[in-house]
Amino acid sequence: MKGVNLLMTRMTTRLLPCLLATAIATCVMASAQAATEPLGGQPPQGSAPSVKDFDYQIKYQRAFEAILWNMPAIAIYSFRRAAEKDLGYKDNDIIAYSATATPQLEAITANSTTPYIAAYTDLRKGPVVLEIPKASAEGSLYGQVVDAWQLTIADVGPAGLDKGQGGKYLFTAPDYKGEVPKGYIHVVSPNYRIALAFRSVPPPGKSAKDAYAYAKRLRMYYLSEAKSPPQQKFIDPAHERYPTLPFYDERHFEDMHAIMSVEPVREHDKVMMGMLSSLGIVKGKPFAPDETAKRAMHQAAIDAWFYLQQWFDTEMSKRVYWPDRHYVSLLQPDANRKFNFIYDDRIDLTERAAEYFWCTYMPKVLSDSPATSYQMAMADKDGKPLEAGQLYKLDVPKDMPVKQFWALTVYDRATFSFIYSDSNRTTLSSFDVEKMKKNADGGVTIYVGPTAPSGEEANWIPTSGKRPLPAMRFYGPTEAFNNKTFKLPDFERVNP
Repeated sequence: MKGVNLLMTRMTTRLLPCLLATAIATCVMASAQAATEPLGGQPPQGSAPSVKDFDYQIKYQRAFEAILWNMPAIAIYSFRRAAEKDLGYKDNDIIAYSATATPQLEAITANSTTPYIAAYTDLRKGPVVLEIPKASAEGSLYGQVVDAWQLTIADVGPAGLDKGQGGKYLFTAPDYKGEVPKGYIHVVSPNYRIALAFRSVPPPGKSAKDAYAYAKRLRMYYLSEAKSPPQQKFIDPAHERYPTLPFYDERHFEDMHAIMSVEPVREHDKVMMGMLSSLGIVKGKPFAPDETAKRAMHQAAIDAWFYLQQWFDTEMSKRVYWPDRHYVSLLQPDANRKFNFIYDDRIDLTERAAEYFWCTYMPKVLSDSPATSYQMAMADKDGKPLEAGQLYKLDVPKDMPVKQFWALTVYDRATFSFIYSDSNRTTLSSFDVEKMKKNADGGVTIYVGPTAPSGEEANWIPTSGKRPLPAMRFYGPTEAFNNKTFKLPDFERVNP
């Protein structure tokens, strides 16, 4: 019996590999005979499209993403478009405000404590010279020159390339092949149309009138005119409407076409340019959207505005400057502390769109101790978003951490621009303290809302029923601000 068992074991050991190989071969043959469809290549059985009008759906999707992609360029182009249409502006004119801005300057988070200066030019017509006056006891400039994508190509003034010594900047186009004369601060622009915005900052003891006079020392002209520059034309819109806000309807794409028709196409934007062609935006061709594209563009612009507004409530509001307060810095750079949001492997479209949705004219790099800081109040001390129609108060300490001045400006949360009112007051600052009612400790309480509390009119910024976005500006923040040992109190809701 023992011999029989041994024989069976040997037979099993020899036959098992053969049986296993036969079984596998049989299964493979059976599987091959049973396969009637390829693996993949189509949706699961029973699937159906979620939309019927693919022409509209594709155009809508491309239009929506195009708005996020184009936000920096559209915001800066809107300034140029409005200057030409509403102010009669021509290239190389200089816009210089003779007074601080009122709500008639309809611009994204502008300031109204120092007079503005702006200008635009087109480098396709040749290199452009910008003469900057030296910073002195008479005044100084702070600001940026940006390209068509609103990326800073030159900071000016004491914090800029001229280091406050003034001089002649020379801006050349990306394809310029000519000589660059000596004595110029040469800046190559990656785009043809450039823009600038400066603040004329009055030194202690000087007024807005003095700042305006200092601004009129600027000169801007083509290099071809350098031997005999033309008389500089200045435009003062202090008492005119200057509507620079982007449109959020189909007009958004008319402006987009005006930009793309002129500027070079960057390698990383070619895919988007290909998608724009389905909307009738093709470089070198007239703007020609069909009716479906017009409907898609109209709705996409509206939805993009609502999307970004919601994004601010859900995402931006988390980025508080002080962990136990509800302020968010206006300047939100990328991971490299810059504002182009371009990385080796991607462009962060949403982050870039959000930053340029509520801010214009950023520095090249945000330093750890910036020249200015703007803290936007996103909620009250209880963490509740500020609401339209409500009255709030802010206790501003006597000793604010600034070398120059502080200013509280209130914007319309919907547009990020000034709020029209009977007084058109948009700001209260350290320049106004002597006219305001002071607290026992020397600080002031500022009220923000539709009506002023009795006896507090001098300390009140009206909101006209708009949802407010207050911004506390710190000009020349000190170390106490930068290291966060100073904390600004939150806004408090005032019960009627």
